[in-house]
Amino acid sequence: MTLPDLDPVIHAQARLRVVATLNALPEGDQIAFPGLKDLLAMTAGNLSVHLTKLEDAGYVEITKTHKGRTPVTYVALTRRGRLAFEEYTVAIRALLGGEA
Repeated sequence: MTLPDLDPVIHAQARLRVVATLNALPEGDQIAFPGLKDLLAMTAGNLSVHLTKLEDAGYVEITKTHKGRTPVTYVALTRRGRLAFEEYTVAIRALLGGEA
């Protein structure tokens, strides 16, 4: 039996937390960066670094806009990100002896 590979982009603990949190949002929804930062109890710098890696992989979409005069950054999980997370969870279950 061949063990499945785990996606190294998602497998890092902080990025796994980010993707799992974004996956809980309905498809097409997004969350403001400060809200995500607070939910995950991460620093802005740490979250930014991990979001960049996820964005480079095509797993998250970052939208920068303004609310009045205030800049706002929104984060959303892409379809590719949802699929990658689904495949990751299947691989974890298989590694743990569950159903693949």
